[in-house]
Amino acid sequence: MAWIETVAPADAGGLLKKEYDEAVARSGGVANVVSLSSLNPEALSAWIGVYKAVLHGPSPLARYERELVATVVSQENGCRY
Repeated sequence: MAWIETVAPADAGGLLKKEYDEAVARSGGVANVVSLSSLNPEALSAWIGVYKAVLHGPSPLARYERELVATVVSQENGCRY
């Protein structure tokens, strides 16, 4: 759970509800890293666009390699997400 104010999925509307619904379809739930931007749905939508481009767009790296890089960087940064 985040330490900052977030909007719960049950309370989401508009663009935020769309992003939350897509998060549930992608991964089965709304991850904390997604809900952290819930107070600014436009920023969340832009961030999700970058996420999709990095993990799913053209790259010389396989998907698992990209996920591995993200995991190692998060660990080095002390990020629990």
